[in-house]
Amino acid sequence: MNYDFLNLQLFAVQTTGDLSDEMKTYYEERLIDLAEPRLVHDQFGDKYPIPANGGKVIEFRKYSPLAKALDPLTEGVTPDGNSLNVTAVTAEVKQYGDFIQLSDMLQLTAIDNNVVQCTKLLGAQAGRTLDTLTREVLNGGTNVIYAPKISAEGEETPVNSRATLDATCRMTVDLVFKAAATLEAMNAAPIDDSYVAIIHPFVAYDLMRCPEWVDAHKYANPENIYAGEIGKIGNVRFVKSTEAKIWKGSGCPSGLAVFSTLVLGASAYGVTEVTGGGLQHIVKQLGYGEDPLNQRSSCGWKATRAAKRLVEEYMVRIESCSAYSATAEAN
Repeated sequence: MNYDFLNLQLFAVQTTGDLSDEMKTYYEERLIDLAEPRLVHDQFGDKYPIPANGGKVIEFRKYSPLAKALDPLTEGVTPDGNSLNVTAVTAEVKQYGDFIQLSDMLQLTAIDNNVVQCTKLLGAQAGRTLDTLTREVLNGGTNVIYAPKISAEGEETPVNSRATLDATCRMTVDLVFKAAATLEAMNAAPIDDSYVAIIHPFVAYDLMRCPEWVDAHKYANPENIYAGEIGKIGNVRFVKSTEAKIWKGSGCPSGLAVFSTLVLGASAYGVTEVTGGGLQHIVKQLGYGEDPLNQRSSCGWKATRAAKRLVEEYMVRIESCSAYSATAEAN
């Protein structure tokens, strides 16, 4: 199965003049290489492309399951039948982007180092921006499990809010099993063969010390490992990302950062993009716009994006502290 989560055909270089095919390909690939690894939170959402000029609002449709048909049929009598129960969920599509203006630097005959460096910086910025937009939507979910407090004797005390977490509230294998059980109880389908958790490296540090941990290379073929995947516990596969949500300050325990670990089932959320405008790398030559002396060129990116939680029951957020909570900063 192909686990690529970017439609690379949506990346397009736009210029005001005739760049060579070699330069167009080079600049485009530099942006793709740097943006792709950061879009972890988009990887497991259902993709809902809408046509260009299709408006700024997309409507997702959720179909309610049918009740069991437990009444026996009567011979010769047609039953009443059933009907679809459809709920509409809408999201507004918005544009995001940025650019860097250059002076007398874009050359048509060779790849310019300044444009390359701009592309690196902008590609990283685009990746983090788009990833964060989806991440913030997912972390607004209503299903939350808080890591319990653990005493020196190993006794657990339940926690019911983010603010009452403390330094002993660490990620454990038991919390992972609880999250998976919650998804299973709601009949959430797995993504491929397992649920998927997006975890911060600091939280993974606590979790990977558990003896139940299984390294990814011990249970899966390399071509079947998701981007960023590090291992598996039970029926939950873990994808590590430095962009996993961190809270600190208001609403958090004093001086401690709180980490989110998202455990996802299939079709929990959707990501939409306008055809042809998913992510564009835009290079302008010297003299574009009102530039009579050919003093300015620019390099930038533009993206059209919306994300929406579709089925709250198909995602669980585990909130915990970590050995790094005292020094970690919010993101």
